[in-house]
Amino acid sequence: MLNKLALVILVGAASPYVTAQTKADISAPSSHSYSQNSSGVITRSEFGLCWRSGSWSENDAIAGCDGALASPIPNPIAPDIANNLTKAVPAQAAKPCNFTLSSDQTFAFNKAQLNKAAKRQIDRDVLPRLAECQNIKSITITGHTDNLGSIQSNQILSENRAKAVADYLKAKGVTTKTNVIGAGSSQALKACNDKLTHTKLIRCLAPNRRVLIEVINSEK
Repeated sequence: MLNKLALVILVGAASPYVTAQTKADISAPSSHSYSQNSSGVITRSEFGLCWRSGSWSENDAIAGCDGALASPIPNPIAPDIANNLTKAVPAQAAKPCNFTLSSDQTFAFNKAQLNKAAKRQIDRDVLPRLAECQNIKSITITGHTDNLGSIQSNQILSENRAKAVADYLKAKGVTTKTNVIGAGSSQALKACNDKLTHTKLIRCLAPNRRVLIEVINSEK
């Protein structure tokens, strides 16, 4: 009699909580070792705990009652710092073997004689750079002028300026075959207003007056 009374009390006590938990009902096949109603819904306590039977074992655990039983998420593997540190650092790009001399810094206006500042610039910048270039086949030196003066005079001036640079390199021990070219004013970098005063026009056209030193067929 006492056993029957206890069973009635248990069922009566559990019923309200089952009703309250309908939104979170957990169903399982009847073969699982849980207390279930006729619909297979597992009976739960007021704290949401599933009622197990005396035959329950870890193999009977189901998600929602005894954990999700999902495989643990593996810990992320830290980056291979050692490998990252030992990776080769990209080498800095080698300086180009070519060089441009501004004629206003190299020659007096309308002149083809190298000044002292120009010689210092070649000694400081051009010669060390040429020394770093390997397997030089030849060097091409091209002189350029602005468009002031006649085409013929500019052509001659550009050639003489290129030759002056070539002669100085040779005097400094550069024995590579050198080609001298005069481009005159045919490859201007900048156009200026002809209405400028002569002095301002000379200043404006300065970028066009230059000498290019170009290494041909070299391996850096």
